[in-house]
Amino acid sequence: MENYSQQVAEYLLQINSIKLNPSNPFTWASGWKSPIYCDNRKTLSHPEVRNYICRSFVEIISDRYPGVEVIAGVATGAIAHGMLVADRLEKPFVYVRSSAKGHGLENRVEGEVHPGQKAVVIEDLISTGGSSLAAVRALADLSVEVLAMGAIFTYGFPVAEERFLQENLELFTLSHYNVLLETALESGYIRNDDLAILREWRQDPANWPK
Repeated sequence: MENYSQQVAEYLLQINSIKLNPSNPFTWASGWKSPIYCDNRKTLSHPEVRNYICRSFVEIISDRYPGVEVIAGVATGAIAHGMLVADRLEKPFVYVRSSAKGHGLENRVEGEVHPGQKAVVIEDLISTGGSSLAAVRALADLSVEVLAMGAIFTYGFPVAEERFLQENLELFTLSHYNVLLETALESGYIRNDDLAILREWRQDPANWPK
């Protein structure tokens, strides 16, 4: 099977989906200061990139999870990617809200699922893993069996890895932080001194800069 990590990292850098700026950090919604900002929604505006991402997900899911019956996307960033994957696999699609809708049927999961169905969940980005696993639990509450979660990119934070282990849930990603840094360095996007900062941040992002 093809190794997707470097190609996806190259695409994310080419289209400015990922911005690296160690000297002028970004502020995340959590309040963390970060030398990196990832906006995978940009991939949808580039047909070559979104098609590659879709094909990669489809190949992995077909190879590893042939029993999948439904594809679920995590709102909002992974709805479109999940829909593309479901369409290519000719499987039903649902998406999972961050919280139940406050009116109408008050659904958390939008679409039609049935108890016992086997699902693969598509996510655009794994940071701490909290919101991603909350989506998995929403499906489990409907007695859906989640086979795995697939994401475009992960920062590889230890807290996320530990959470997925605790949930006993398989996670596969098309690319990850270490490959991104290597690709950015090789392309001249960052310098060696930037690399040291970016690696230091990943070790303790909540308390960076110290």
